[in-house]
Amino acid sequence: VQLQASGGGLVQAGGSLRLSCTISGRTFSNYAMGWFRQAPGKEREFVAGVTWSGGSGFYADSVKGRFTISRDNAKNTVYLDMNSLKPEDTAIHYCAARSSRVVVTSSRGHEYWGQGTLVTVSS
Repeated sequence: VQLQASGGGLVQAGGSLRLSCTISGRTFSNYAMGWFRQAPGKEREFVAGVTWSGGSGFYADSVKGRFTISRDNAKNTVYLDMNSLKPEDTAIHYCAARSSRVVVTSSRGHEYWGQGTLVTVSS
């Protein structure tokens, strides 16, 4: 299984970005997907997750109301729409997959990881 993340970049506070992650090598719809992030000097943290069907999204309190996770199983792709970005959102963002239809917030619960894409929010 391979995950390829893209869409990071530099944006001003209050701006928006869309991250994408494409999975290959397995049947995408069998996996719950998640986005995590890691800022310099901090541990990796859960950002958002989505069930296999895309019917339910789960969010960290810090991004709730600003970020939206979605997936397109026909395109083997999961998205993270990030709005009202803040400087504290600056981090490397990783997509992850777990061979279950249930979302978990622990990074240990995910078997497969993308390479990460850097999001930098300037004040």
